[in-house]
Amino acid sequence: MTEQSDMETGAPISPQITRMRHELHRRNLKVASSERLTPHMIRLTLEGSELEGFVSAAPDDHFKLFVPDGEEGDARRDYTPRLYKDGRLTVDVVDHPGGPAADWARLAATGDSVMIGGPRGSVVIGGDIRHWVLIGDETALPAIGRRIEELPAESSVMSIVAVPGPEDEQRFETAARHDPVWLHRPLSEATEARPYIEALEKIDLPPQTFVWVAAEAAVAREIRSYLLDRGHDLQWIKASGYWIKGQADASDKSIGE
Repeated sequence: MTEQSDMETGAPISPQITRMRHELHRRNLKVASSERLTPHMIRLTLEGSELEGFVSAAPDDHFKLFVPDGEEGDARRDYTPRLYKDGRLTVDVVDHPGGPAADWARLAATGDSVMIGGPRGSVVIGGDIRHWVLIGDETALPAIGRRIEELPAESSVMSIVAVPGPEDEQRFETAARHDPVWLHRPLSEATEARPYIEALEKIDLPPQTFVWVAAEAAVAREIRSYLLDRGHDLQWIKASGYWIKGQADASDKSIGE
């Protein structure tokens, strides 16, 4: 493994990882609007007085969305706060068959009630990061999009995102220098790591490049292993399993930590 160090002093350079805890609240909200962002993504805007005090300090935060489970109960699913602004919370929901949150979002209408809980905490990544590489599938796209949009003008970022087709690609408004790479494959192949690794084999990973990965847990784990085998410093990688094949409401948010 190659340790990244200051060229003048030789001292190791590490990104700054700050873990924050937030007071846990459940909030009863209303759907303010719903739109079909792409064929496989539904964007909902939520509002309500109980959003007062809502905190999301990092682009890959997650909160619980409580939706009907189809059996007179509630299902809980993790979602990224895509945007919180002017007292409104935006959440993007991947539209896929068999998911209770997707089933609910597909039919959500203005005025419908919904409950959320969290975020419970944030992991803020900072320090002298010269370049970002953001890797993920549809479930990671809200977090990737938010980070790209929040990066400052002096930042450089590459995104490597797998979606079903070109109609599922998204555009992000950002001050940063952004190089998007889109991988097209059907949802049925979302548990394949090979397309991401083939894309990574074509790019350089210079010193002080932070690589953020989120996908199906086995996929994220395989990408992380590839990066380590390639010699990328462990401290400059964060990998998360946003979902686990065959397990409902399951994740592994801290692979290798």
